[in-house]
Amino acid sequence: MQKSPFKENIERRFAEYVKGQAWFRAGLKIGVGVSGGADSVALLTLFAELRSKLGIVITAVHFNHQLRGKESRADEKFVAALAEKFGVTFHVGRADVAGKAKREKANLEDAARRARYGFFERIAGQGLAEIVATAHTMDDQAETVLAHIVRGTGVAGLAGIHPVAGPVVRPLLGFRHDELRKYLREKKQTWREDATNRDTARMRARMRKKLLPLLERQFNRAVVEHVAALAERAHEQASFVEDLAGHLFEKSVVMDGSSARISVSAMFSPFGVQQSATSSVLRAKLIQEIVKRTRQRRGQV
Repeated sequence: MQKSPFKENIERRFAEYVKGQAWFRAGLKIGVGVSGGADSVALLTLFAELRSKLGIVITAVHFNHQLRGKESRADEKFVAALAEKFGVTFHVGRADVAGKAKREKANLEDAARRARYGFFERIAGQGLAEIVATAHTMDDQAETVLAHIVRGTGVAGLAGIHPVAGPVVRPLLGFRHDELRKYLREKKQTWREDATNRDTARMRARMRKKLLPLLERQFNRAVVEHVAALAERAHEQASFVEDLAGHLFEKSVVMDGSSARISVSAMFSPFGVQQSATSSVLRAKLIQEIVKRTRQRRGQV
């Protein structure tokens, strides 16, 4: 049977992206975060399709937030069956997120995110995977950046979803949601739908269902791509600032026991904080680094 050019293109782009990342190496054990939705199913499908070519080992990981009763249990069963279909191991975590959020008087979405990423970190920490890949797409990136702008943000907020955060990597940020669904349809692979993603009482759903379609329809068809490109540039700038802050720290700060001495002349050199367009960010980074290292010397960290 002749292979679809569309499927080949998606797989080629994905393989090229993965092989170009600093975290990639042959033999890497990757945990693939799978909720059961289209994007995460596409992520697992792509890794499963390309595992031999990439020389990697994959395992499916699923976190059950227990927020949707029978639907949550059905999601878990679906992902378990998918892992069996692809012949990969399956790891599941569960938590009563609603109860936890209520006890802590926390936002439900924030509590769910903390619980999920805590599970991913445990997966990596226990050696079940070296990294965990999640299925955030270009559409998710655009929604996140716009949500930050609406709420009020600085340059850091414009960076949106980072491609790497601790043990978590996000290899689908260069892909649109619709093309991943098309890929799955051509692979004849089903997925689960989460009705809460269509609930426009939630800000992210309003961004997805109302604001972005309006911007695409009335202003620019490529608005998602442009916002995602802005996020990438902001992330590059933020990374540069972090590197520069580290350089200035080594050049300007001398740790003396539990105290720190700062060379003002070094910090405010032509290449220092005063001349930088990101001076406030650099100063904040330096203060954070001083506090962290002081605590380390006191044995508090």
